[in-house]
Amino acid sequence: MKSLWNETEAREFSAQGELGLRVYTSRLLGREPALVLHGGGNTSVKAKEKNFFGEEEEVIHVKGSGWDLATIEAAGFAPVRMSVLLKLAELPKLSDDDMVVQMRAGMLNPAAPTPSVEAILHAALPFKYVDHTHADAVIALVNNAKGRERVEQVFGKRVLVVPYIMPGFVLAKAVHEMIQGVDFSQLDGMILMNHGAFTWGNDAKESYERMIALVTKAEEAVAKELPANWLATAEAKEDLVGLATLRKAVSKVRGVPVLARLDASPEAAGFSLLPNVASCATRGPLTPDHSIRTKVVPVIAGEDLAASVNAYVADYAAYFQRNAGAGHTMLQQAPAWAVWPGHGVVAFGATQAETGIVSDIAAHTLRVIQQGEALGGWQALPEKDVFEVEYWSLEQAKLKGGPARKPLQGKVAIVSGSAAGIGLACAKVLAEHGACVVGLDLNPEILEVLQGPNTMGMVVNLTDHDATLKAVEATVRKFGGLDIVVSNAGIFTAGQYLDQLDDSNWAKSMAVNLTSHQQLMKAVIPYLKQGIDGTVIFIGSRNVAAPGAGAASYSVAKAGLTQLCRVAALELAPFGVRANICHPDAVFDTKLWTPEALQRSAERYGITVEEYKKRNLMKCEIKSRDVGEMIATMAGPAFSKTTGAQIPVDGGNDRVI
Repeated sequence: MKSLWNETEAREFSAQGELGLRVYTSRLLGREPALVLHGGGNTSVKAKEKNFFGEEEEVIHVKGSGWDLATIEAAGFAPVRMSVLLKLAELPKLSDDDMVVQMRAGMLNPAAPTPSVEAILHAALPFKYVDHTHADAVIALVNNAKGRERVEQVFGKRVLVVPYIMPGFVLAKAVHEMIQGVDFSQLDGMILMNHGAFTWGNDAKESYERMIALVTKAEEAVAKELPANWLATAEAKEDLVGLATLRKAVSKVRGVPVLARLDASPEAAGFSLLPNVASCATRGPLTPDHSIRTKVVPVIAGEDLAASVNAYVADYAAYFQRNAGAGHTMLQQAPAWAVWPGHGVVAFGATQAETGIVSDIAAHTLRVIQQGEALGGWQALPEKDVFEVEYWSLEQAKLKGGPARKPLQGKVAIVSGSAAGIGLACAKVLAEHGACVVGLDLNPEILEVLQGPNTMGMVVNLTDHDATLKAVEATVRKFGGLDIVVSNAGIFTAGQYLDQLDDSNWAKSMAVNLTSHQQLMKAVIPYLKQGIDGTVIFIGSRNVAAPGAGAASYSVAKAGLTQLCRVAALELAPFGVRANICHPDAVFDTKLWTPEALQRSAERYGITVEEYKKRNLMKCEIKSRDVGEMIATMAGPAFSKTTGAQIPVDGGNDRVI
């Protein structure tokens, strides 16, 4: 492992003092996934600071609970009086609740985040800077049948070895007692069995580079003993309908839609095909604190995917009963990840961020497990110890306090014809309601206008069935399934009376306004059947009920689209999939309606442009977003028992009524 220390960068951070350098080296640690993952690890710096009254006090700035080392700011460190923490370390016992209360009471800034559960341990170590990581190589050494022996072989007497003790006060107390009289000049760091490593120093660089050196030594020792073929690889088989089926089963247990991220890399596929994968993958997490993200073990997906998930739920309930005490309430029982033999590894999460965290942890887990097996046998903690951390209130607190759940969170949507106008509005509103949205359009602008955390665009000619199918498959491959389809692609081909109608005009309207929708349905239906409350919503037109002269090709295609919707409602209802159609009218905030076109149309009626925009019974202007809001509503629970319906968004049209 290479040191990432850069003198130029360090000087920039040092302008902010000792805490600035603490931020810098914390980010260096967080930048390396082989050291810490998503909130793991913690760091601290001791300093003298003035309190509100101008009195100088010795304070430790320790990473705040819930902050990530990779992106931490100065505000992410909790300033706690050293005198308070050292007094706490002397107590014979201390409850978790009291520990948190007293640490917060000892903070110079009560608005700062809650100090890490390791704060007392950081305070007990007599160095200005202290670093703690869960390095993969160290875990591979210690989570092993011969873990203690291997640590001693690699590091000799240069590390203090601490047997596994649950993090928090008990661990801090034990270490505080162990280090009494220790000659730290003879130590490079501290190894916590089944947990990780600590290093220290009197300046930021010393502590950081000690960690790099310690982990490098572990990496070299592991690499030296690994056989050439220790990491299994294979070519994954693709089964996208199966992926959607697995996602649906997990969503059903969890009670909310989840995303599913498939890792079909050669490493993930190889791991999934290990002869003993059902054993080695289910012995426990790399470190107990991973359990709050990944649960204790993954589900091993068999041929009957739903049955495998149900069996996991039963096993989890039994695990809870074996370990729970009187004050425990069982957490949700759905698996957070799956090993899918022959296909790879699947991570589940209510958001892309959550899914990504689980996926990253799983990717590291499968490598470290194989290293541990090659080093003499992968060995996790006993389940009782893992249970204590999974159900530890201080760990569960890390997952609380997030934003409220959005109505379509965890759902996956496709919107066709979404580079502009109604389609773009639909895509944006669905995303605002929490859905992950993929927009399809022939216009390359789709790539830019739908570039966002939960939106993406694909350039697709929707009259090309193969291209459409590939786009749908790419969507399922990325998010794990499909729940909402807004079939909106269309062009306006009015302007020719029947006796003057070009064959090309008619053919183009039918191809885009009707046939492309039928082709999209053919591509999406296998996945909608495995969706969560699957729904397809067509965008029709007022012209269906009230066609206009000179608009035959457009009006007939939209009428056919309405009939397609009705047939879809009949065919898909047995699978719990809804099909409805929305008929907008007079939506003028689109590229089709230029100011000049609006002016010409208004003049034909002898009215102003503003009057023309509100030429409906309610005298209101209909905008693209109004249609988008209706589509989001139709995709949500309000329409969960409605199918085959035709919904106008037109302010009331006298010809239709």
